[in-house]
Formats: sequence, structure tokens, C-alpha cells
Amino acid sequence: MAASAEWHCEKRPFNKNESFARDNENVPETGCLSIVVLGASGDLAKKKTFPALYNLYRQGFLQLNDVHIFGYSRTKLSDDELRDRIRGYLPQAKEVTDDVSNFLQLIKYVSGSYDAREGFQELDKAISEHELSKNSTEGSSRRLFYLALPPSVYPQVCKMIKSYCMNRSDLGGWTRIVVEKPFGKDLASAEELSSQIGELFDEPQIYRIDHYLGKELVQNLLVLRFANRFFLPLWNRDNIANIQIVFREDFGTEGRGGYFDQYGIIRDIIQNHLLQVLCLVAMEKPVSMKPEHVRDEKVKVLQSVVPIKDEEVVLGQYQGYKDDPTVPDNSNTPTFATVILRIHNERWEGVPFILKAGKALNSRKAEIRVQFKDVPGDIFKCQKQGRNEFVIRLQPSEAIYMKLTVKQPGLEMSTVQSELDLSYRQRYQGVVIPEAYERLILDTIKGDQQHFVRRDELKAAWEIFTPLLHSIDKGEFKSLPYKPGSRGPAQADQLLERAGYVQTHGYIWIPPTL
Repeated sequence: MAASAEWHCEKRPFNKNESFARDNENVPETGCLSIVVLGASGDLAKKKTFPALYNLYRQGFLQLNDVHIFGYSRTKLSDDELRDRIRGYLPQAKEVTDDVSNFLQLIKYVSGSYDAREGFQELDKAISEHELSKNSTEGSSRRLFYLALPPSVYPQVCKMIKSYCMNRSDLGGWTRIVVEKPFGKDLASAEELSSQIGELFDEPQIYRIDHYLGKELVQNLLVLRFANRFFLPLWNRDNIANIQIVFREDFGTEGRGGYFDQYGIIRDIIQNHLLQVLCLVAMEKPVSMKPEHVRDEKVKVLQSVVPIKDEEVVLGQYQGYKDDPTVPDNSNTPTFATVILRIHNERWEGVPFILKAGKALNSRKAEIRVQFKDVPGDIFKCQKQGRNEFVIRLQPSEAIYMKLTVKQPGLEMSTVQSELDLSYRQRYQGVVIPEAYERLILDTIKGDQQHFVRRDELKAAWEIFTPLLHSIDKGEFKSLPYKPGSRGPAQADQLLERAGYVQTHGYIWIPPTL
């Protein structure tokens, strides 16, 4: 090194969005909280959002002297009329009558258009009056906007919020928005929607909700994988033969045929819910449990997925689907799909991830099924009985069980399949498992984005499925007919067999009784 050369230090600019960024300045949140439900008269708000808010209130997470809830929609209603609509979706037991009444009194209603300033100015006035009544210091109040609305109106609603309903945030206050899926119909529409919202709000203000990420057993995935030593050496291509992530419903579209036909089972379930579960099953251990560290690892998984092969897709449509008058007679929209994804990295090369979802099938369940490879040197001649499987039952009857081979009790040396079983209803008696929406709304209030979809994560997910979806939309991929109440098209089982899945015959897991 030349004698004249000198070392010098340079201050590096701080980027709030990078993964190793410091935590938010821990300014205490002392201001009152206003929760605004846009689309308050719709089904999603009545059936999911308001009941979740009630449960948070009843458990003490929303305080009477701190929070106020505002409903906003185009429907002309009084405060009491909205409260009466909501009341039917809340618990009816006598012992909670006072809780329900007190909760409903927190709700105020404002009517207005989604694309006109007058309604949002009126909404801002109502929120400001609440903040003033609670003596909130300017800059400390918190505003949460929950968009229980069709995505088509997100851009205009976000523009109205940005223009007329924002609050100062220099003293611990904030404005956050929660948006529901579907986030677009393909890569281009999703990117357009992300750009429109991104021009108005920063990424830390945007919470893209996928309710599967709020399910108890989905949230348990990272704990199971990274807090238990015996999983660490097994969770890879050397030991695992295949992984199934399954969603099954035993009913059809039931009056939602026209809406469902615009999307189909891949857009409705697989591209979002099941793909999010896949990320948690396949990701590497994050640096920490900070939201950005977890989401960084999920993005890496998605970016490692190779293009889907046509021969590893089976689509189906149940017979009678087109009897719905709102469904076109020539509809090719799949109500069933089995898709195999393959991850090109050191851990998962060669392991098929089988994503399967369908309506009008022979059972209702959602589960993750990890099937291990055969035992080499099978001295007990028991391979035909089935392989070891680790199963996480997401719904109903939440459970985690390991399927394994044991000795059949008795004098003879014979084997049988059994299980090590953690069934939640039996093990955690009296413990109420929270609804996904409760957990996710609470995360939003806390500012924890771990269980929400980041923009680059959304883009990577659409990049995987958009080519297949365009082929289906063009009619290049046909949906095979299947009978309601069946397992789906027979070709789907044949695809699983080709992928290396070995079905167990003679063993059925039965949820234990109390």
C-alpha cells in the first residue's frame, strides 16, 4: 500500500427498508385508536371483521376508553341500524349480553361514496372528534383502515384516505391500511395494483392480509421446524419423498358461482393460501423472528421455484357447477386443481411439493402431509403398510401427528401403523384457539408485519402461476369433469403416484375423543 494512502470512515446512509435496519424509534403509542371498516355493510365485515374486533375487545386488547370503531359504506344507515346488522353475528349467550352491548356502542357509522371527497371529509371529521374527546395529542393518534372491499376500488379508496383522512405521526401516531385478497388476477394486474397503492403509502403502512397466515397451526410451523432438534437433520431431500399441502371442501360454490368463476380455485386458494404455507414449510431458518428476516426467507423460496410443467398439472370442474345461472355455460374455470411445484435449491432439489385444492369433494380439511422415504434394508417387510408421515392438520380438528410403524401387541412379531398424536382439543382443553382475523388485526395494531404479504413476495408468487393461469384463461388447459362427493378427477391420483406419493391403505387417522 502506498505510504501516502490513508484510511477514512464514511457515514453510511440509513435505509429504513433494508433487512438489518434498526427497529422503529420506540416512541410510545399513547394516542387513541380509531379502527375504520370500509365496506361495513358487506358480508366480509359482518361475518369476519366485526366479530374479530368483538373478540379482541372481550379479551381486553381493545379498551373502552381508548378505541372507537367507524363503519363506512355507501348504504344509508344509522348507527343503530348498523349495530343491529352486526349483532346477529356476535355471540348470543346471556352471559355476554353486556359485553356485546358495550362493544356495539363503540361503533359509529358514516355513509358516503368511495370516490368522492365529501364522505371521507365527513369520516375524517368523525374520527377527529373522537380523538379530541380522548384528549389525544396531535401526532399521537392511531388510525387503522380495514378495506373489506373489492380490490377494484382499492386505488380510489386509498387516494381518498391519503387526501382526506391522514393524521400526523411524529409523536408515535400512525395510519395503516389493511387490504384483502385477491391482490390482482395475474402478475401485471397485481403489479399495477401494488404501484397504485405504493404511490400513496409506504410499504410499512400496507398490510396485505392472507388469513391462512393467522391460523394457529400455520403459526406453529416455524416453532416446530426451528425449535425442535430432531426435525433439523430430517427436513431435506435426503429424507423426505414428497410434501402435500391440501385444501378440500365438501360443498360447491353455493350461490357464489358468478364471483368464483372470475377467479377459479388456483387464484382463490392455491396461489395465495397454499403457497404461503409452502413458504413456511420450505424456507431456511431466518436470522431472527423480526418480520423482515422471516419475509426475506419466504421470498427466497418463491424465487427458487422452477416453471410449472404442463404434465404436472391436473384441473377439474365438478359436474353441476355450470347449473348455477350466474356461471357461463362454456365455463372452463377449475373448481379443482393439483399442481406440483419444484424448488431448485440444495435442500429441496428433487422433492415434489404437491398443492391440491378442490370444491365439492368427499371431505373437508386442510393439512400439510410430509411423506418420508422408505426405510433402507426393510427387515420387517413392512413397506407395503405405508411410509412414515408427519401431518399438520390445519382444520377442522386441529392436530399434529406422526404416522409410524410399531409392533402389533401380542405374541407374534408383526407390525402395524399407528401415530404419535397431539390433538389440540384433547391436549389444550378449555383453551380457545383464536380466529385468524383476530390475530392478524391485533398484529396490525402492534405494527407486526410478519404474517402479512410483502410486495416483492406477492410479485414472486404471481410470477410462478401467471403463465399457467393465462393458458387456462385462453382455453389451452381443459378442466376435467368429476362427480361431487368424489376425490376429484382420477388423473389427479395418477399424477400423485407418478410424483412418488405412496398412499397408505388400511390406516385412517381418527381424532381422539375427550
